[in-house]
Amino acid sequence: MKNQRLPSIDILRAVTMLLMIFVNDLWSLTHVPHWLLHTAAEEDGMGLSDVVFPAFLFIVGLSIPHALKARLEKGASKGSVMLHILSRTFALLVMGLFMVNLENIDGAQLLIRKEYWQILMALAFMLIWNNYRSPMVFGVIPTVLLKILGWIILTFLAFIYQGASGNWMMIHWWGILGLIGWAYLLVALLYLWIGDKVWWLALACIVLLLLNVNEFVRLLGFDFQLVISASTHVSVLLGVLTTVIYGQLAAKDQLKWLIPSLIGLSILLIVFGFATRLEWGISKIRATPSWTTICAGISILAFVLLHFIADVKEQTRWAAFIAPAGSSTLTCYLMPYFAYAFVALLGWSLPAVMTDGVIGLLKSTLFALLIIQVTGMLNRVQIGLKI
Repeated sequence: MKNQRLPSIDILRAVTMLLMIFVNDLWSLTHVPHWLLHTAAEEDGMGLSDVVFPAFLFIVGLSIPHALKARLEKGASKGSVMLHILSRTFALLVMGLFMVNLENIDGAQLLIRKEYWQILMALAFMLIWNNYRSPMVFGVIPTVLLKILGWIILTFLAFIYQGASGNWMMIHWWGILGLIGWAYLLVALLYLWIGDKVWWLALACIVLLLLNVNEFVRLLGFDFQLVISASTHVSVLLGVLTTVIYGQLAAKDQLKWLIPSLIGLSILLIVFGFATRLEWGISKIRATPSWTTICAGISILAFVLLHFIADVKEQTRWAAFIAPAGSSTLTCYLMPYFAYAFVALLGWSLPAVMTDGVIGLLKSTLFALLIIQVTGMLNRVQIGLKI
């Protein structure tokens, strides 16, 4: 497969991160339209908030073939690539663990204010996983010392942690980053083993989807999960499959078949989702196969649209203002943790009219755009996460 980086992937990642920051800010608003929110576990349906996370999983998959092939083409062995995969997974799991425990923290029993704990957590992540361009910062501070400082901070935060039920830090669930980490681990290793064999990747997608079905009807006769719901793995692997389909068609000079092929795949997934809806419903919280496949179909259609605009028509300038969300996505995701904590410490609040209805939605949109611009500013001074 030709290892070509597509502008559409970065743009789709940026748009998805913009939406993720937006929907994650909806908690601060009142009178939010129901279709923008997460649906309850017992509901059969989904809102915009339920589509964003699987779209991000799909994008993680889109990027895997390019990233791994780039390392192999530079002379890295499969063993070293595997270690890189494990290292990235470890980083995502650690960040996910701390973020989930932040949600369950007992601020009244904590040695420091919850907001300080939150800021120190985010700062530690930056110190440990910043994309240092040289061994020295400002020409005098060894980067290894900053990484050690980051780990010391995380150790301190873990030591003083008090959970809402009097418990210490624990795995309540893996968190957004943790789920991404586990799915990335499985799918990246799977791709490293299978390579660009489209039909084998397609078969793996089917097997994982059947494992997702097994979570509801026990096809195997017993419960079985690859650490987390197979729904998460399916979403990432479908992203890999999409990129490999592109590469195979590009290598044969048959890209005219890409859009029809991907539209066909998306229709197949969406039809499956609605056809099986009566069996288990559409639910993000329960990770039903219907939700999995419908969201995957939507993600593929979004990629097709952006591929046509950005890759075929080469129209990318319109997305320049959100580009930092596509190139420094993890940094962008982390920035609200600083923002919300600082706002709480400073005691700032907006008038009720600014957080209600349409005006509130505009506020959340502007907040998301501001976070992206701050991320871009940090990039320009060489501050940004890279795992």
